[in-house]
Amino acid sequence: MFMFSIFTSLLIYFSGIYVFSSKRKHLLMVLLSLEYIVLSLFMLVIVFLIEFDFDYFFPIIFLVFSVCEGALGLSILVSMIRSHGNDFFNSFVLSLC
Repeated sequence: MFMFSIFTSLLIYFSGIYVFSSKRKHLLMVLLSLEYIVLSLFMLVIVFLIEFDFDYFFPIIFLVFSVCEGALGLSILVSMIRSHGNDFFNSFVLSLC
């Protein structure tokens, strides 16, 4: 069961990395792939903590930081859509910032 859980979380991690590196047209797809990666890392941490019988304080802190990362990404997405009208990376020039 331990090896299956590790294999599953690593498969999810690498599929998230693939989507992050290949689908860079929309900001929403990039943010969703980052959340997918964070979820797989959380699963991996939980599996290791259960297997080696450690405390569960680190996953709570990890979840707090991942929620903050998600909220920050959504606020950037909303501000880009309000200022540029869409979430395409090609529609705005980053050198003007």
